[in-house]
Amino acid sequence: MCGIIGYIGKEDAVPVIIDGLKKLEYRGYDSAGIAIFGKDGFDVVKQKGRLAVLEERLEARLKENKPLAGNLGIGHTRWATHGEPSDINSHPHVGNKNKIAVVHNGIIENYRQLKNRLEHAEHGHEKVSFASETDSEVIAQLAEYYYNGDLMDAVIKVSNNLEGSYALGIMCIDEPDTLIAVKKENPLIIGVSDSGYFIASDVPAILKHTNKVYYLNDREIAVLRGGCGAGSGAVSVVFYNFDKEPLQKDIETVTWSVESAEKGGYPHFMLKEIMEQPKVLRDTIQSAVIDGANKNIFDSVCISRINKIVITACGSAYNAGVVAKYILERLCRIPVETELASEFRYKDAIIDNKTLVILVSQSGETADTIAAMREAKAKGAVTLSIVNVVGSTIAKEADYCLFTAAGPEIAVATTKAFSAQLVLLYILAVRFAYELGKINENEEQKLLAEIASLPEKVSEILEQINSIQKYASECIGCKSIFFIGRNIDYAIALEGSLKLKEISYIHSEAYAGGELKHGTISLVEENTLVVALSNCASLYGKIMSNVQQVISRGAKVLLIGNCPETSPFSSREDNQKLYHISLPEAPELFSPTLSVIVLQLFSYYVAANKGLDIDKPRNLAKSVTVE
Repeated sequence: MCGIIGYIGKEDAVPVIIDGLKKLEYRGYDSAGIAIFGKDGFDVVKQKGRLAVLEERLEARLKENKPLAGNLGIGHTRWATHGEPSDINSHPHVGNKNKIAVVHNGIIENYRQLKNRLEHAEHGHEKVSFASETDSEVIAQLAEYYYNGDLMDAVIKVSNNLEGSYALGIMCIDEPDTLIAVKKENPLIIGVSDSGYFIASDVPAILKHTNKVYYLNDREIAVLRGGCGAGSGAVSVVFYNFDKEPLQKDIETVTWSVESAEKGGYPHFMLKEIMEQPKVLRDTIQSAVIDGANKNIFDSVCISRINKIVITACGSAYNAGVVAKYILERLCRIPVETELASEFRYKDAIIDNKTLVILVSQSGETADTIAAMREAKAKGAVTLSIVNVVGSTIAKEADYCLFTAAGPEIAVATTKAFSAQLVLLYILAVRFAYELGKINENEEQKLLAEIASLPEKVSEILEQINSIQKYASECIGCKSIFFIGRNIDYAIALEGSLKLKEISYIHSEAYAGGELKHGTISLVEENTLVVALSNCASLYGKIMSNVQQVISRGAKVLLIGNCPETSPFSSREDNQKLYHISLPEAPELFSPTLSVIVLQLFSYYVAANKGLDIDKPRNLAKSVTVE
């Protein structure tokens, strides 16, 4: 959730770190801070609120002729977990002796015990007084407690005492040419450039400076040294395990461009990412069907020995799994369960070595999904992941991994990554069905051709953007919006409802159309908005009956789909309550890819009309790396 950036090199670290923090804003935060190793030791500026407030303080320092400057530093955007958002609780944290500075992403589960131990230190150690309410300050104080002239040694001792998850950037006043990074269950990368080395929570933070990165694995330490100041030596990085044994790691090249992480003239990243979906779908389909690494994965999973599939994920990725359940069961005739990862990890799931567990995660670092994956592997299940980030924890630990070709997704509310997950799940279902003999080669090729046609159809929908925007402008005053659908339309309605809640702060729920009479319809009143999805030909009559029911109780209906029965009502007044957005023809199994584009745009424009911070919705983070 939080964002970490650090730099050591020959350039001024301050603009590097501030720019990196801006690139990490999408992760969600309520405060920010920076610590620079200056000529008189650590110079720390941290502030509750947006980065703009921190920048104002740095500007004031400059006007007072007290600029923040140095070649080594760490920065942080914090999302409060322990202690309210405040200047004191912001990172970086510095120990009582002003000897060690730390930034931390994650949660330390045993911080109370460690804090109590430090506050009542014995055997010649000074008792520690704590300034903040955070779990993170414990790390800085404990590092000073253990420090005896060797920072890496202190970091190892600290790490061995921590329970929970962490990604850390650490500096020491006695080692002015050293920056140390260590991680456990939270992402951290090391960037390499001619001017210096970087640590960061995610690639966009450093992409302006380099596309060469190392990915840290759990319980690995990166020691970055040198390069600080004029005439200093070259910067170097060495990797170690907790036994202080050197590790050999391969450097990787990030294929994303700097431009792909910029707005490119759009008012928000979310709109830009919605508009990028035709290309994302083409690239993802090509990687899975034509010439990409994904193509070989489909052939590697021995689906014939599998008797059950479990899809587990969180948030939008879970909704993609609900869609996939319908398709996999229809095509493959295998039982499929869709589980929230946060529940799966605790339910003692009934799985074995004949179960395929599919894990879906945009970041590949979702804490609950990682835990679910490890639980599944411990029970002997085969694991297959669908992620967007090469080098992520889930990508590395799953037995098989399919990569989406979404590129960097900056907006907190996912759009293009979700659509890429869907098409990979479609292709997975088709390939499995063929391997199981449920469809023949001609049927397989016909279905793959339908999937390959989706990008063009998405482009057609994006040309209707003005009509979607117009309808959304009429929905500002809505207090609740309900989404209904049947079968696979209900599955994608879940995502439409979530998207609206995430960015517009309007209460919404998704219901199966057949459940209206079982309580839900009591919530429908005059001018309630109901979004109805209709792409299942065999259920046109059913969903239109639901539409009639809510209109007769005063609701307005936005009907999305290719249902031909758009004017079944007896009065002109009723017909004025219905607005229809037609979609290009597609097999109903693949129609969610088309429906979701309209749902994304609708949510976006409702939020835009309310003047909200669409890319950074309140209380949300892009990568949920804590439970």
